[in-house]
Amino acid sequence: MSQNNTALTALLADEVLLSLPAVAEQFNMPVTKVGDLLTDRKLVAFRVDGRKTVPAALVGDGDHPSKFVAGAITVLADGGYTDEEILEYLFTADDTLPGRPVDALHGHGAREVIRRAQAMAL
Repeated sequence: MSQNNTALTALLADEVLLSLPAVAEQFNMPVTKVGDLLTDRKLVAFRVDGRKTVPAALVGDGDHPSKFVAGAITVLADGGYTDEEILEYLFTADDTLPGRPVDALHGHGAREVIRRAQAMAL
């Protein structure tokens, strides 16, 4: 396990991590469509014991992916960020937001998080 992966594991230690079938059930879609969301960089996964999981905070409470979560992930991925770097950014507290970018994506701070992601990706 790389040092970066170890840091990310610690960062996500208290997060609820959903299996891909659990994400599919919440979104009421086939698990293959969840795979498409990962491929299309609308969601990112984190491997636990060799299995892909998605932090529940990315999924939210809805029955479809949040356009703001998907937008931030896409912008960062297009800027060359790896899944691990995207997760690190989204789940690291930022006092200037305040809070974590992932939480702001589900509220009034969503546009600011995406604006910052665009600036980081340049």
